[in-house]
Amino acid sequence: MRPRENKIRIWVGSLLFAFVLSMPFISPVKQYLSIPDEIVTFQNQSPITLPDLGEDSTITSSSSAVKAVDSSAFSTEESGNSQLMYELAGIPIKKVDVSVLDDMKVIPGGQSIGVQLHTQGVLVVGHHLVNVNNKTLSPGEEAEIQVGDILLEINGKQIKEMKEVRPLVEKAGEQNKSLKVKLKRGKEMINTTLTPVLDAKEEDYKIGLYIRDSAAGIGTMTFYEPKSKKYGALGHVISDMDTKKPIEIHDGTIVKSTVTSIEKGNNGVPGEKQAKFSVRENQIGTITKNTPFGIFGKLEDSIKNGKSDKPLPVALSHEVKEGPAKILTVLEDETVEEFDVEVVSSVPQKFPATKGMVIQVTDKELLKKTGGIVQGMSGSPIIQDGKVIGAVTHVFVNDPTSGYGVHIEWMLQDAGINIYKQTREEQKAS
Repeated sequence: MRPRENKIRIWVGSLLFAFVLSMPFISPVKQYLSIPDEIVTFQNQSPITLPDLGEDSTITSSSSAVKAVDSSAFSTEESGNSQLMYELAGIPIKKVDVSVLDDMKVIPGGQSIGVQLHTQGVLVVGHHLVNVNNKTLSPGEEAEIQVGDILLEINGKQIKEMKEVRPLVEKAGEQNKSLKVKLKRGKEMINTTLTPVLDAKEEDYKIGLYIRDSAAGIGTMTFYEPKSKKYGALGHVISDMDTKKPIEIHDGTIVKSTVTSIEKGNNGVPGEKQAKFSVRENQIGTITKNTPFGIFGKLEDSIKNGKSDKPLPVALSHEVKEGPAKILTVLEDETVEEFDVEVVSSVPQKFPATKGMVIQVTDKELLKKTGGIVQGMSGSPIIQDGKVIGAVTHVFVNDPTSGYGVHIEWMLQDAGINIYKQTREEQKAS
């Protein structure tokens, strides 16, 4: 094919792809590509005059979920159309004839984990008004600093923690000077000037911003690879509860967590796990990535769930079938239990996408205790025919017995674990 004809083909394909995405019948594709809003519950929202959460604190927390669209979104015809559009637009997709490496096995999780994240820079989560000379204003808002911005530097000094901001604000206020601030907004870097003002009531210099440098909550371990100790958990991105944006992490840790109680879910109101953990004790691993498919990092040592501690093979998305399956999760203390679920539908995805499965809880004991899927269950591994096929990620608010799951291959990919055999064409090329 001539270069000119190839360019025309790509151009036409791109237009057709964009056109189809705008049509109602393809809306499920937009759903798959969107970043889910559900998050672990975060703590530490406070004006900069307040201290952050101490490292020796014990946290009681839960996970929260977002409304999910109903299972009619899973049409194989629509999925096929969307994949065709990706091919026409020149976007690389997975070949259908790929298979898993013969020795590719992971150890399923199910353990309840505490999550402690430290953000990249300091996250702006809100504005507040300062009382100045019988009027109120927000210096941060006047400087056009937006909720969701990340403060990276102040006066050339790199900012990593909230406690580093206070002294700089006080010094600038006392010297009647402005602060030179470097922000990150999405992929854009912004420089602006911020002037602290004296709060007449509290007699303290303030910049009118709510900021946060850490987040904490609970979730469920999905798997770890025994040789590399790489793990995956949650199955969805961790977003800030105020900005609704994915948290860009600097680092983080996961620790053992103890489930103390379960609040049962009802139609319209999702249930939740209540759990506690110490951010200083029982650390089991680090967090290096926060993606639409979960959190990822490395374990310090092997961990056991007491239910299924042997390595299991994994299934690719096109190998998952409708029918019975099991999930592993904790309902009390640290005990991992096995419960029956049904895979209602599954999309054989050719490209990384969330919400690849719809599952329904069928286990009578689990329904009795929880009402179905509850917040904090995100990441619970799904096992079918002796293979790990994915993780629980969402609950349908109007039907807590059902929810979404993500295919395991996308979590393994984001964990940095190679699972695919080379095709014959790839072998020839290498």
